[in-house]
Order: sequence, then structure tokens, then C-alpha cells
Amino acid sequence: MTRIVFMGTPDFSVPVLRRLVDEGYDVIGVVTQPDRPVGRKRVLTPPPVKAEALKLGIPVYQPEKIRQQEELDKILALEPDLIVTAAFGQILPNQLLEAPKFGCINVHASLLPELRGGAPIHYAIIEGKEKTGITIMYMVEKLDAGDILTQIEVPISETDTVGSLHDKMSAAGADLLSETVPKLLKGEITPVPQNNEEATFAWNIKREQEKIDWNRTGAEIYNHIRGMNPWPVAYTTMDGSVMKLWSAEKASYKGSEQPGMILKIEEDGLIVATGDETAIKITELQPAGKKKMDAKQFLLGAGANLVPGVRLGDTNE
Repeated sequence: MTRIVFMGTPDFSVPVLRRLVDEGYDVIGVVTQPDRPVGRKRVLTPPPVKAEALKLGIPVYQPEKIRQQEELDKILALEPDLIVTAAFGQILPNQLLEAPKFGCINVHASLLPELRGGAPIHYAIIEGKEKTGITIMYMVEKLDAGDILTQIEVPISETDTVGSLHDKMSAAGADLLSETVPKLLKGEITPVPQNNEEATFAWNIKREQEKIDWNRTGAEIYNHIRGMNPWPVAYTTMDGSVMKLWSAEKASYKGSEQPGMILKIEEDGLIVATGDETAIKITELQPAGKKKMDAKQFLLGAGANLVPGVRLGDTNE
């Protein structure tokens, strides 16, 4: 039986691991990131893949740096025939990539060579794409640059968020892996090199990227808000305080008011001017120190005295 080591960390990886086990592969070990402190109380929390592996009775390895020889030796000692990774979070060294008989393959959440990097689902929405996909490829030491084994497209709806698209992509990744591994083991796949000149990148989201620039177009701001939901969540400021914006809708409006200005207060949302003389309706938000709430709750509480003309964002923007 083919001996497989699985490497993954977040929720995206869990269905992929579970599919390998459900289909009867001999998953001899799971490698994931170390437990990390989570939340305001900084509770030490295991990665989702670790929790799933323990349920399945699979030994777990959690190297802080997989390139350290001591950690490499632990994995090499398992003598895997194939290593499968899905959002593991570390680049594997050549010593490990060259060890398994069938190589190391990765389940990546984009149509490579588009959106190489750690946040391909976020950027697919932020960039307003109508489709993305899953690529299964051979791993190399260069980021997401290995030869492609298989790909499948996943459509993006205009109302998809990172959360909804993540779930579609995770399921699609498990399905594509089911089709790919048997063909790979039989030598029935011809790898296709990527065209590096067509590569684009989706680096991890930085804090400054979460902030809304009201000078951008209404479509760009709408994509930005859903491309940050449910994590890390877009934000703006109101009277100098941070306010997270969870959900918005496109608004039917054309005017020349200052970007970021609240134009109208409706029962179910705040109509806000954008940089291309259109507007969006904010429907779900989270004032500083408060829980997430819909606009109606906000306007009955913390936002009860809000009037049109108030401007969101920094005054120097």
C-alpha cells in the first residue's frame, strides 16, 4: 500500500486529509504547524488539521521550521512513497522533495500560474475574478512554481465571500485529489511546466491592506469588503475609531460627493460615496469594542445619532 505523509494546517486542508483516509490510503503521518495562541485570551490552540488527525488516530508532527535537520530526519524516517501538501505554510527543502518515490504534490487554491502565494482565495475575490480553481502540482523549492499535474475551475459568484469560496475550493481540492492520485501512481499523468512569465502573486494580507480606500471605485470597494470576510475583515474609521465592515451591497447611485461620505441612512444600511461617483450600501458592521451587528441594530444603538454628511475614513484621504 502507498505510504503517504500529509502536510497541511488550516480548515482548507481538513477535507483533503479526510478524503485520503476515506479512500483507503495509508496516511502514516500528518505534519502541521505548531499550536498557536488564539483570541484575546491567547489560548494555545491546535491547527484544524492536527485536531482532525488526532481524531483519525494518525501520528502528528509539528516542526517550527521543517528545514531543521532534526525535523527533516523525523519525516524521512517515515519513508513515505508520496507527500501530499495543502496549505501547509512552509516551503519544503530539496532533501525532502526528492525523497518519496512518487514525489511531493501540492493542492493549491488557484489556477496557476495565477495567484501564487498564501492568500489566493482572498485575491481572487479582491481582484473581481469570475472564476478561480484548484491546481495539483509537483512541489519545488520555488514558491508554487512546480509542474502542473491537474487543474479544475471553480466559478466565483458576485456574492461570494472568502468564507463561501473557501468551502467550495476545499471540497473541489479533495475531489481533484481523488482523481489525481490514482493516475499519478499509475504513471498516467504528463506534468506540464508553468509559464513563469504569466505568474501573478497573492501574498499574505497585511494589516494596512485591510483598510478601505474610499477613493477607489464602488466595485473595487465592494470586492475588497467581501474579499476580507470572514477574515481578516475590512475596516475604516469613523470619528477616529476603527469600524470593521463585514458586508456591503452595490448601491444604485451616481453623484459627485466626497468619497467616504455617508449619503443616506436607510433602515437596512448606510449609503456611502466612493471614488468613481458611485456608492455602496454597508449592511453589516462592527464598531470598536462591540460585537458584529447588522446595520439596523447599529442604527438603533451606537449609530442612532448618525446623520448624512459624516465622512468615513481619515480626513486626509
